[in-house]
Amino acid sequence: EALYLGVVGFLSGEEAKGLTHSELEARLDVEGRELLRQLFQDHLDLRSICEVRAEEVRDVTNRYHRSVEQGHRRSLETIFGSVEVTRLAYRAKGSKNLYLGDAGLNLPEEIHSHGLRELGAIEGSRGSYEEAQAGIKRSTGVCLGKRQLEELAARAATDVEEFYSRATRDLTTDSDTLVISCDGKGIVMRPGELRGATKRAAKTTSHKLKTRLTSGEKKDRKRMAELSVVYDCSPVPRSPA
Repeated sequence: EALYLGVVGFLSGEEAKGLTHSELEARLDVEGRELLRQLFQDHLDLRSICEVRAEEVRDVTNRYHRSVEQGHRRSLETIFGSVEVTRLAYRAKGSKNLYLGDAGLNLPEEIHSHGLRELGAIEGSRGSYEEAQAGIKRSTGVCLGKRQLEELAARAATDVEEFYSRATRDLTTDSDTLVISCDGKGIVMRPGELRGATKRAAKTTSHKLKTRLTSGEKKDRKRMAELSVVYDCSPVPRSPA
């Protein structure tokens, strides 16, 4: 409530009247995120207060978890910022705790929410991880480490092979077109990963200038990465329009 009243008070005050629309956008962008984060946290706290103890809880081995403890907390990094989830822990000696509250919220095992994971997958596919970091920070204010983004990208791809193994495909017809597309790009490699000839050339080649390459010179640091795609499609006739 205090955050909401603070935003309303700012907008109705003299300071806001002297700001341009872009300055108001920047201010509300920051304070609005914090307001949404606090609303999220308040909702999680309410769910914790209202959580009812289950009469019977068993794990996948059919073992009963009869001991229950309150106040077990875990962090969750969301697109609004960090929040804390408090829930009941169902315990059994020698077994991992069970949290029905986590299942109700469909929480991931790791700290990052599904919303952040989706942003990481989208931004990470557009360019470098550094660019993905900057993009997520611009849109959410959340700072993710490069290693965290790399791990999120790897987790996002875990179901790719199973997805394609189950995907249904329509049979081709004689009128369909078979298409092959290829593209290659030289990728800078670590010295130990260069092929023999390139590695020898890199050791023996001298360049005319230290600051840049002149016409026709190569740094001998790259290997060619090539991607090929084969697919079929139905031809779509095009009109002059």
